[in-house]
Amino acid sequence: MRIAVINIDRCKPKDCNYLCQRVCPMVKTGKEAIIIDPEKNKPVIIEDLCSGCGICVKKCPFEAITIINLPEEIGKPVHQYGVNGFRLYNLPTPKNGVVGIIGANGIGKTTVMRILSGEIMPNLGTNAEWQEIIERFRGKEIQNYLEKLSLGEIKAVYKPQFVEGIVRYVKGNVREILERGDETGNLKNIIERLDLKNSIEKNINELSGGELQRVAIAACLTKDADIHLIDEPSSYLDVRERLNMAKLIREISSDKFVFVVEHDLVVLDYLSDYIHIIFGHRGAYGIISNIKSTRVGINEYLSGFLRSENMRFREEIKFEIRPPGEKKSGDELVSYPDMMKGYGGFNLYVNSGKLHRDEILGILGPNATGKTTFVRMLAGDIEPDNSKIDLKLKVSYKPQYIKPKEELVLSLKLKPDLIERFGIKFLMEKKLNELSGGELQRVAIAACLSKDCEIYLLDEPSAYLDVEERLKFAKYIKKFAAEKEVSVLVVDHDILLIDYISDRLMVFSGESGKRGIASEPMNLRDGMNKFLREMDITFRRDPETGRPRANKPDSVKDRGQRERGEYYYFG
Repeated sequence: MRIAVINIDRCKPKDCNYLCQRVCPMVKTGKEAIIIDPEKNKPVIIEDLCSGCGICVKKCPFEAITIINLPEEIGKPVHQYGVNGFRLYNLPTPKNGVVGIIGANGIGKTTVMRILSGEIMPNLGTNAEWQEIIERFRGKEIQNYLEKLSLGEIKAVYKPQFVEGIVRYVKGNVREILERGDETGNLKNIIERLDLKNSIEKNINELSGGELQRVAIAACLTKDADIHLIDEPSSYLDVRERLNMAKLIREISSDKFVFVVEHDLVVLDYLSDYIHIIFGHRGAYGIISNIKSTRVGINEYLSGFLRSENMRFREEIKFEIRPPGEKKSGDELVSYPDMMKGYGGFNLYVNSGKLHRDEILGILGPNATGKTTFVRMLAGDIEPDNSKIDLKLKVSYKPQYIKPKEELVLSLKLKPDLIERFGIKFLMEKKLNELSGGELQRVAIAACLSKDCEIYLLDEPSAYLDVEERLKFAKYIKKFAAEKEVSVLVVDHDILLIDYISDRLMVFSGESGKRGIASEPMNLRDGMNKFLREMDITFRRDPETGRPRANKPDSVKDRGQRERGEYYYFG
């Protein structure tokens, strides 16, 4: 079964004069395998006539064409966005509890959410009616759900991926907005659980990203709905906020359908009862896997191989289980003194430390405890109150909040291998302020690493990146630090990412917005134990992949590790 997909945004026939049609061997033999749409003036590939030779794919100067041979047993798509458009195969299974969905951006997650919510009707690749759709899924668990959806008997509520857009169409006081939308009578409890007490008297347009995310989650969970669809709930949240959110979602899921799309695998593992993996080709097609237990689903995702489908979709990601002190740090690169910084009622104290070559220093801590202030002092953006910092080394800094300008990406002079590594090739002619959040993040990381320096500071590099992009970044940054023999500091809230890349850890604690205390760099075990003890959660290692997993509260493993003082388990 062959599918041909054309990326209409990249396709520029005025610049290439329909090169795909001119080089097609089938067209040369008189078969209309590629025709021109007279209305859109764009090429159309007739899949039944396409030989799959791939010449048009290789010759297209804009890499706008994708031609893929799929196994026949996949069957017809559940939904397709027009001729030569993106296709989705299969649908997830609604179950009581939380069903997690993992997959790269551009592979169909949002389409799934729109279908389950009733916003769009699956067209089976053509213009199917409900009777045909229900017949397609006869005998499957989702059949009953689709029948109710077709009759308007399903009430769905959707928490969108990009919460920043909420302020465009919702105005007013947060308390009034939430009270007006509360259909459960549980608002007071949810406000307390999500720590929104200091936010509800604000206007919606005064909220930070983290506050806006928690308000959106509260608005979703206070709706009396049959299905809650929650898209990327951990964005902007620190570790404590992510785990509080996960606990709350689990509690409301006992008698409802809940689907959660999430890129933080630790959070997804913690809150999900089941997992669906969406795999395929970004922008071309997505296939929804069979439903799996949470542990099996995430492990298969990391392994890159789906056992029941007998399908490999990428290479394996495996975690090292390193006893403390096993990896020898490189030579000492620089030391920094005790530092203090105070402003606007906030005070930060940093214990002195040393940075080494060929080392990645992970930095963990709650929001508003001074992590960004610390890296900005090292970068020379701001000065400590008690001393002057002159590392006498070249430092490259990627800030947490990236302010895009009107200049072209091309003007940043990115290194060719990084352009390829982070998929930036077709962004080079765009202006920075035209990029999406994920595109801007990848460009900012590449710009930071393109500079020849001894120290690299990356503040929240995982923000806006999907799981695949985070895993690619993690693998690359370890290689980068070793080959360049440089020191890399990474601030992030994704524990799995920090665990994977870090040789040592700095832990920030204190009271958000009032005071912060930064530890000296510690070995991974001591740092994780300190951090997780303050977060009041224990982690174990998965025996198959070595990845960190959060223990369920008061489970046997949780109680046992607390008794031993091992919040972070190595073996």
